[in-house]
Amino acid sequence: MGKFFLWLILLFICWPLALLALLLYPLVWLLLLPFRLLGIAVDGVFELLRALITLPARILRGPRN
Repeated sequence: MGKFFLWLILLFICWPLALLALLLYPLVWLLLLPFRLLGIAVDGVFELLRALITLPARILRGPRN
C-alpha cells in the first residue's frame, strides 16, 4: 500500500516518470528474481549447516518438557 501511495505522489509530481516506473517495474522484478532465488538457496544452506552443527547438543540435551 505504501508503494502505491508513493507512486501516486510521483504521478502527481511528474507523471512521465511515474508511467516509466510503472512500465519498468515488472522488468526490474524479473531481473532481480534470480538473485532472490539465490538468496533463498543460500539461506537454506546456512540453516542446514546450523542444524547439523547444533544437532549433537540438541541430542545430548534430551527431550523438552
